[in-house]
Amino acid sequence: MLLCCLGLFSPALVSAEQIGSVDTVFKLLGPDHKIVIEAFDDPDIQNVTCYLSRAKTGGIKGGLGLAEDTADGALSCIQVGPITLSDNIKNRKADGEMVFRKRTSLVFKTMQVVRFYDSKRNALIYLVYSDKIVDGSPKNAISTVPIIPWVSEPAK
Repeated sequence: MLLCCLGLFSPALVSAEQIGSVDTVFKLLGPDHKIVIEAFDDPDIQNVTCYLSRAKTGGIKGGLGLAEDTADGALSCIQVGPITLSDNIKNRKADGEMVFRKRTSLVFKTMQVVRFYDSKRNALIYLVYSDKIVDGSPKNAISTVPIIPWVSEPAK
């Protein structure tokens, strides 16, 4: 239980910037159910930005922060400039490294993004999934960022 409480009050690894949202279900009382689009930059690899879309529960419970969001999420990550990988990133273990976490219920559920490095193909793989203390979800999505030489536009 102590670990649950520590997880509840620990800050996310990076904060996400909300880009926009669309309503999916009208609620007479409280906010509508939504799909929210957020962006965050990889905290360890400069020039990689990920866009995450996720369900956000509305209604009275949602407005008070007491609702549990569904495990649905989609992810797209892009290279926005030159990427240089440190040896630390290249030598990560196979279980990946968490780069983003968002609480999706009051205490027990989080949505997470974990980064993997595929040295054979020289690519970064980002996995989004939702977990729960007792019962996680198999719903997940991935996005890949091939590490290619960055070509900037010629000076005018």
